Amino acid sequence: MVQALSNALTQNRLHHAYLFTGTRGVGKTTVARILAKCLNCETGITPTPCGVCSACTQIDAGRFVDLIELDAASNTGIDNMREVLDNAQYLPTAGRFKVYIIDEVHMLSKAAFNSMLKTLEEPPEHVKFILATTDPQKIPVTVLSRCLQFNLKQMTPDMVSSHLGEVLAAEQVAFEPAALRFIARAASGSMRDALSLLDQAIAYGGGQVNEDTVRSMLGAIDQRYLFSLLQALAAGDGAALLQEAEQMAARSIAFDAALQALATLLHLIALVQTVPAALSDDLPEYTAVLALADQLDAETVQLYYQIAILGRRDLALAPDEFAGFSMTLLRMLAFKPVSGTATLVAPRPGAPTASPPKPAVQAAPASRPVAALQVQEPAAPVLTVAPIKPVVAETLPEPVALPDVPATPIVFDGDWAALLAQLKLGGQARMLAVHSELESVDGDRLRLRVPAEHKHLAEKSYQDKLREALGTHFGRAMQLSVSLVDGAANTPVRQQNEARAARQLEAETAIANDPFVQDLVQQFDARVVEVKPIAKEQ
Repeated sequence: MVQALSNALTQNRLHHAYLFTGTRGVGKTTVARILAKCLNCETGITPTPCGVCSACTQIDAGRFVDLIELDAASNTGIDNMREVLDNAQYLPTAGRFKVYIIDEVHMLSKAAFNSMLKTLEEPPEHVKFILATTDPQKIPVTVLSRCLQFNLKQMTPDMVSSHLGEVLAAEQVAFEPAALRFIARAASGSMRDALSLLDQAIAYGGGQVNEDTVRSMLGAIDQRYLFSLLQALAAGDGAALLQEAEQMAARSIAFDAALQALATLLHLIALVQTVPAALSDDLPEYTAVLALADQLDAETVQLYYQIAILGRRDLALAPDEFAGFSMTLLRMLAFKPVSGTATLVAPRPGAPTASPPKPAVQAAPASRPVAALQVQEPAAPVLTVAPIKPVVAETLPEPVALPDVPATPIVFDGDWAALLAQLKLGGQARMLAVHSELESVDGDRLRLRVPAEHKHLAEKSYQDKLREALGTHFGRAMQLSVSLVDGAANTPVRQQNEARAARQLEAETAIANDPFVQDLVQQFDARVVEVKPIAKEQ
């Protein structure tokens, strides 16, 4: 918006009506006054008004005779608009242009809008209209079509906290940066709301802006509760989880805000796991977030985030808020991803034990019927992938030098996909494993290659976790080397996708060739809408 207005002022390509839209407190009226100074500055029409001439100083003081500000919320009628339009025909008294700023213009009545249409369409050359609103949908399209519309975006929390710091430094008020971040988040992109909260925080803190006082004033959730909840979830300790929830209830903490803060914390953890540099190291909770990022894998964090969002949505439907909050936590604990065949809930004493889990499938399943037409499911096709030339990426960590020791064979038939079904893999290790192709096996040395499009999976943290899982499976220290390849690779994910596509094509072909289906198509003009695979047996 600034660039567009600056170019228009520099090239003297001025429009007769401007419309500024945006949420409250983002600077619509302030920008309108600055534009009025640009139009009436004694140095000429310029994007950089001097600020010292009589026109600039009078506009800043609110007493420039040719700047008329109208509050449409209190002047909604046609009579008020007619009075404004009748005065618009007279030349400006002291300035170059007569500027009308109409704030909250969407509050005007339909008759008032109709009365200003003609003036907006063919205004006098010395008149400029600047309209501001928070709800442009309520403005008639006939008015919108006659205005240049600019949308002021919400301010980022970093921008708000930075400006608040400058204000407090100029006012010589002691503050803590963490407190300003809480105020910036509560302002929701509005600088006016942020300044109002800042005044309230100064009064609440006795002339200082401290994190504890701001947290208490805003009703923000103490981060220590959230970290304790996530640590209890990581440890699978249900008793500690409910104890923390009861302590939060005893302190009358709003559970809706608690779930919102928990989702925000999980978002930070996911950022650290994916892009470690995305989290600023000056955050007070930086060390604790890093520790939780190591305890929870990426798959678990994504699951917890989704459960927290849905739990907050369903909080109003729960018997009471504590039941809804505690049930959300118990749902996180119950659906926590586990490796291998471990059970989620321990059996009660005297309860019958469940049947042992089925062994992991290492070969393509036998043919079985699909739907009611007895379509046979083919075995997984054998894929043949041409040799791929490896390409070394700059971001790939240098491979660790392998010691020159005699290679001792391990019990492994080379079926990489079948091996993965037996490994106990977490989030990062599984992501690297399923997007890798086994290049060679030499004793306890495994060499993998990853497509260049997934080069972030070749980072050291991913390799370390996969190496640890391999060592646990084979009962010995394993060595792993990962390289990048240009193009596709014969990874387990690709094998699974192609096998699924082959089975889908086979099923669709069988259904299309079925005599019963063909009779329906010919006699009743039927058509096959969709062919879906049946759910796998549990």
